Amino acid sequence: MRIDKYLKNARLIKRRTIAKEACDQGRITVDGKEAKPGTEVAIGNLIAIRFGNKVMTVRITGLEEHVTKESSKLLYEIVSEVEQA
Repeated sequence: MRIDKYLKNARLIKRRTIAKEACDQGRITVDGKEAKPGTEVAIGNLIAIRFGNKVMTVRITGLEEHVTKESSKLLYEIVSEVEQA
């Protein structure tokens, strides 16, 4: 599954276009490498997302095409959330 679609389905980012822009701006990494919107992800990948001065790292635990609001939280586990100066 593409990273931009995964971020939207997991509800880590609200819309796919915003996820695409975040990738284009270099704010998303997959396993330590900068991700493009079309980067393929798999279960077990570590994704780091930079929101302003906060970096959130999550591990992919599931990939689903159609997800409800409740089940979207089952697609990832939060590894860390760090504030940067």
